[in-house]
Amino acid sequence: MGLSSGDSGSEARLSSPEYLRTSLAAAMVLGVRPGRFYRDIKLGCINLLLTYPDGCRANCAYCGLSRSRPGDFGRKSFIRVDWPTLATEEMLDRMVSRQSDIRRVCLSMVTHPRAYADTATLAEIILGRVHRPLSVLIAPSLSDRDHLRELRSIGVDIIGIGLDAASEQVFERTRGKGVRSPLLWKRYWHVVEASRELFGPFKVNVHLMVGIGESDRELVEMLYRLRDMEVAAYLFPFYPEEGSRMARRRRPSLVRVRRLQLAKHLIEEERMGIERIGFDGRGRITRLELPVAILDGAISSGIPFLSGGCPDRDGDLVCTRPFGSYRPGEPFRDF
Repeated sequence: MGLSSGDSGSEARLSSPEYLRTSLAAAMVLGVRPGRFYRDIKLGCINLLLTYPDGCRANCAYCGLSRSRPGDFGRKSFIRVDWPTLATEEMLDRMVSRQSDIRRVCLSMVTHPRAYADTATLAEIILGRVHRPLSVLIAPSLSDRDHLRELRSIGVDIIGIGLDAASEQVFERTRGKGVRSPLLWKRYWHVVEASRELFGPFKVNVHLMVGIGESDRELVEMLYRLRDMEVAAYLFPFYPEEGSRMARRRRPSLVRVRRLQLAKHLIEEERMGIERIGFDGRGRITRLELPVAILDGAISSGIPFLSGGCPDRDGDLVCTRPFGSYRPGEPFRDF
């Protein structure tokens, strides 16, 4: 399958599938950008992002790729870091030559009319050249069951879904403006359910953000819903993106982030029931009713505070998103 978008002129030269963006951390692994990782952090997953001259059509309030954020799409930061653009063929050559440092590849869609077709094209090419497992972070507004079947048949083994909002109300406030949000919320869940059915238990992950307007109770209830579906939940603390509609929103406190990370771990690993979690009148967690030995063991292990990300073939976390939630030198929010 060739790399042809069907466009002509200057726009096509910066469009997927001929071009892709990659995160700054992945660009360092691939030798595209100079630098070294703080405390020798290792990034085993190469994150790739579709790119188009007219950008992403979505307008999420917290996202650096939002259409309302000033600037050219190809130059916009995402998760607070640069994403250099590279010719896909060069990107593939670099991944092949550095394959020993790579344990997974993740290809992310944006909301654009060509995004699904280009994703399918690129998934087949990547799996044919880079012999590593491939995740796809899909745009549910552009995806359906047939698309998911096709991705599975190509060889994609994990599906990611950026739900971000822990409740329909938060979704409407932060993501649904102008896109018939009640229908979009339902569509997201149809895609989550179809993905789980087609790819299997814990081969689907849903991204959730702490600090975009949800209560602790809403987030906890979402964690139980996903656990019962055998869908992985990846939890990320909100960090304001300059120029976004939520650029002036404060980050959630470190105490709140820690509390929710610990609750998530206990819900998933210790099967803690919701009756053991106390909430105040504003939906904030006030207590976790478990034996002290279990709480102390979980905290001292550090496991609850690991970043959420996809594993390699051996089950080890490789998508670590270095400093996606905080800056080097700050108290860590995940690691």
